[in-house]
Parts: sequence; C-alpha cells; structure tokens
Amino acid sequence: MKDSSLTPIDKRAVRRAFNKAAATYDDAAVLQREVASRLLERLDLVKLEPHWILDAGSGTGYCSRALNKRYPKARVLAFDLADAMLRRARKAKGWFARQHFVCGDLESLPFQDARFDLVFSSLSLQWCNDLDRTLAEFARVLRPGGLLMFTTFGPDTLKELRQVFRAVDDAHSHVSDFIDMHDIGDALVRNAFEMPVMDVEHFTLTYADVRAVMRDLKAIGAQNATSARPRGLMTARRLQALSDAYERFRRPDGLPATYEVVYGHAWAGRRPDNRPLSDGRVGVPLSQLRRRS
Repeated sequence: MKDSSLTPIDKRAVRRAFNKAAATYDDAAVLQREVASRLLERLDLVKLEPHWILDAGSGTGYCSRALNKRYPKARVLAFDLADAMLRRARKAKGWFARQHFVCGDLESLPFQDARFDLVFSSLSLQWCNDLDRTLAEFARVLRPGGLLMFTTFGPDTLKELRQVFRAVDDAHSHVSDFIDMHDIGDALVRNAFEMPVMDVEHFTLTYADVRAVMRDLKAIGAQNATSARPRGLMTARRLQALSDAYERFRRPDGLPATYEVVYGHAWAGRRPDNRPLSDGRVGVPLSQLRRRS
C-alpha cells in the first residue's frame, strides 16, 4: 500500500545518483557506516545460523562483508539498485568470501519464495515508494521463522534542510519524505511479520556551511530524487538564500543536520498465501547463483 501523502521517488534518478556516487561513497558515508555497525551489533541478541542471507540495498558491500565474517558458513547475496555500487562491492570482497551479486529493485525481488534465513537492510527502505510491497517481498523470500533486520530514516531526518528549502522555494520537493516508526511497525504486522520490535535514535552531523551539507549528500548519492524535484541547476541567488536561511540553525560547532534513524526487526510468520510470483516475474533459484558466482 502506497502512502499518498509521501512524494514519490524517481527510481531512475536514485539509480543515476548512486551510480555516480559509487567512487566517493565509502569516504563520505560516515553516518551510514555507523548505523550499519549498530545494526550488525544487534545480531548479537538473536540466535541465528543462517544458510542464505540477503543484504537488501547492499551498496558498496560494507554489511555484506561483515555478515560474511559473522556467519562464515553462510552465503551472502548483495542486492542493490545501482550496478556501480555492486561493482565496487565485488572488487572489495575477499578471495574466499561466499558472496553473490544481483542488481535490482527491492520492490520486485527476483528470487524464489522462502529462500533466505535472514534479510538484512541498512538504510535502503527510504528509497522505496511502496513500503507494503517491499515488506511483502521480504516476507515472501524469507523462510518461515526467518529474520528481517533493518534501519531506515524517520520524519525528522534533514529537518533543518527541509525547513530552509520551504522558506526559499515552497513550490517543489527538495527533501524526501520519510515514514514514521509506528507506521512501519503497522506495515510489518500487515505483511505477516511477527513480534516486531521498533526503536529510534537521533544523530546530528555538523557542517561549516550549507554547501558542505549538500556536497556530503551528493558524495553518498543521497540527492533529491523525488518526482516533484525542481529541474535544472540551482542558481547562485537561490543558493545564497538557502545559505542565509540555514544560518538560523547555526550552533557553536557548526550547522546541524539531523538524522532520525529507525531500527526494526521482526520474524517471518506464515505467509498470507503461497501463490507463485505474480506479474510475470521469474524467481532465480539460488542453486544457479551458486554455480555462476
């Protein structure tokens, strides 16, 4: 179920942005790495011996490599929308790592039902337009009793940037909309997940000026990819107005950029139905990946 109150994401723009950012991502993704590490630590709290793991939205492979190290007998499938990110991940994997790489969209996973014991997704759900469809896909590819662990961004993310853009240009969308933690929890229940656990954490990064904020977002591929984004380059006058508006948030240590990080995990229950894949998609048997990788 799509939330009509959220501005849709242009997936082609997302793919382009992350492909362009593949070379700079690892140096700039300080927050993303920290959040991923905290999510990985939460695996200490669950008893799990997975055979197949889906790293959903794997980027350059930081989590895939960590999951391979944590579960050396498991096979990790790195799945991402941007093929340039996957190429970087493939280059970074160790010689003996049990990793496989597939490019695609989280809302239409090209895998057979009940193939994974763990779906791990760090800061990727916010790039999906239909949360229910994405969670339904996770539930479909998880074995009953399998675990979903994820993080995503909540509504307070980049609240300062959102406010100053509204003051400068209220006619267009400049910052993505993010879903509230409680709504995500409700969506998990709707999609047959059991015992969902949700919590939230806030991070604040500081910058010298608004240009540094925008350079950082560009370096990790997190540019404005909403369908209602303005086309064309930002003028010098508009950038100066944005900079002036952002100054009201300045603190002694610089300009803040807030990130609300939502953590969640839940267990796959009995699926609502066991029907085959709809809309003509063909699932990829993991035995084929085992031979090809």
